[in-house]
Parts: sequence; C-alpha cells; structure tokens
Amino acid sequence: MTLPLEGILVVSVEQAVAAPQCTCRLADAGARVIKVERPEGDFARHYDYIVHGESAHLVWLNRGKESVVCDLTKEEDKALLEAMLAKADVFVQNLKPGALGKLGFSFERLRKDYPKLICASISGYGESGPYAQRKAYDLLIQAESGLASVTGGPEAPARVGVSVVDIAAGLSAYEAILEALIRRSRTGEGATISVSMFDAMAEWMTIPLLNQEWGNPFKRVGLKHPTIAPYGVFQTRDGADILISIQNDREWRVLADKVLGNAALGTDERFATNPQRQANRAETDAAVAAVFGEQDVEPLMKKLAAADIAFARVNDSALLSTHPHLRRVTVGTPSGPASTPAPGARFVGEERHYGDIPALGAHSEKIRQEFSPH
Repeated sequence: MTLPLEGILVVSVEQAVAAPQCTCRLADAGARVIKVERPEGDFARHYDYIVHGESAHLVWLNRGKESVVCDLTKEEDKALLEAMLAKADVFVQNLKPGALGKLGFSFERLRKDYPKLICASISGYGESGPYAQRKAYDLLIQAESGLASVTGGPEAPARVGVSVVDIAAGLSAYEAILEALIRRSRTGEGATISVSMFDAMAEWMTIPLLNQEWGNPFKRVGLKHPTIAPYGVFQTRDGADILISIQNDREWRVLADKVLGNAALGTDERFATNPQRQANRAETDAAVAAVFGEQDVEPLMKKLAAADIAFARVNDSALLSTHPHLRRVTVGTPSGPASTPAPGARFVGEERHYGDIPALGAHSEKIRQEFSPH
C-alpha cells in the first residue's frame, strides 16, 4: 500500500513534544523523517526511563524516524544539514527563535536558496511580538493563555493532565504543512510557516474568551456543567465515579423513570425543566446521588446504557489500560517492543504499519554517507 507522503523528505531539528508530534504524523503518513539531534540527544529522551529503559515521550512521538547526531557548532555538521536541506521537501524546527538563524539557517536564506522548501517553525510566542524571546513550555502557556483558569474546581486553577499545548501546536504545524504540500503541488512554491504555542491555545480558548468579553465569564466547576443539571459526577456503592449528562427534559424523565425508579421526579415542578433543575441543583443532584450510591458500578452502567442515558465512567490510567474500546499499535524501541494508543484517524480498509523508535544516532553513518557534500 502506498502511503500519502511517500517520497517526501522531512528534516527536523526537534526536541521535546511539539515538533516531534508534528513529524510523527508526517512519518505515519509515509514521509521519510530525519530527526537531527544534538550529541546528547533530544532532551525528551531523558524525561524518564519508563518503557524498557526508554523515555515514554520518545516512544510516543518518534516512531518511524531516522536519527542523526549533529553538532551544529561544527562546520562539517552544518555542511551535512545544508546537504540534507538541499534535498528536503519540509524543514521543521522548534528551537528558540533566532537560534538557527545565528547558525546560518534562517528561513529567509533557506527559502531564497531552496524555493520549493516548506519551512515550519514552532515556538512559544512566534517569531515576533513582545513575548517572542520569552521561554515557553507547555504548563507556562496553559497559564498564560488562560487555559488553567477554566480548568479544575472552584478552589483553584489546574493543569490539564497532558501536554495539550504542545499537542495543539504540533498538530497545527502538521495541518499547515499538509496545506503547503498541496499548494506546492500546484504552484511549485514552498512556504514559511510559523506556529506559536500561545496562538494555538488562544484559539482553543475562543469560547471562554467570547463569554468573558460578552459579559458571561466562565467559572471553574470541575466535572460539572455550569448551566445544565444533572450533568456531573456521582459515586456508586463500590466507589466508582460515573459522569452523566442530561441534555434535555425528555432525558430527565427517562432517567427518573428507568434509572432512578421514580417517574414522578420527571414531572415534579422543582425538576421538570432544566432552568428548574438548575435553580434546585442541590436537590436534583441529591436525588441522583442517593440512587447511584445504592448500586454497584457494573449493573448501574448496564441500566444507564439500556435507558440510552449519556454517561461515562471517570477512569484513571489503569482502567484505560484495560479499556475494551482502546485501540493500540505496537512499535519497536531500541530496548524492545512497546504498545501505545493508536492514532485517532483510521483509514477504513487500510492497515497501517508504524516504524520503530530510533536509538540516538542510529542512522548517523548511513545519513552522512548519503548526504556527504564531498
């Protein structure tokens, strides 16, 4: 099976999460991705050693790539990078703004010398503006963009539990590169792409921002909905947390009759409409909590499913690991195979195979021979 990006060469001077996220998707789609690493390696290799002694971040985002070690303070390694870029279709980097320019690899110069090259930069705040030179990591942007202010419970802001800013920036770069490749196929021209982690997350914050500016600031409510009831977490007798979502008055009547065993609650004037349930939220939630607290999780979930009530178990990572709906892919690492969640997009009728995780510098000799400028 021919993959969509077969024949595309991607060179990436990358580290941490955002750029590796982007190039991992490009590799999944068939592109040849050369990961350029400093002598000590992408520092995400050393975040932990949890998977066969390898970093979980490395395993997550670096399948199917080739690794070459380059010390870009040395002229011979600069020449190697130049030789790779001369043949590349896409160049991705997420170093500090200006760092590659100081080494002689500014995008302006590269686009002049290689007009078909697509250059993509990922940084905290972009290439210009008042914060352009500020260091930026995922949690810092969660705070700066306001994301933390709408995450968590009433008592305090909270971090989203995964690197959502890095992921958003990496996928923004990925989709922009795909757009640029499509346009280049028509015009022959490359592109210069700048992705800001702050911009990516600010765009995700559109709904809280518009609500703030139009007089309805969001309040943190944890795993509850600010305007719909009952929409929140209730505990079962055996200690499981179940999140239910009642979106309309018909669903409330079904819940009352089929799950709570009290059809009269469905038409009780205190609860019959969502505004009434919201006004009497404490009583609404108490009625649900009382019944849920008398049942174990498995029979309760069967009852909710039979009544076609929207619900979810509030799982932890241990329960996700054994989740019946979890799709996985197995990739090789330098120390053994690892099973990870599969990418979200599925191409129906196609079976995708994913490449191995490279050891640091595993392809250095081969790449130096292939791209030798001499």
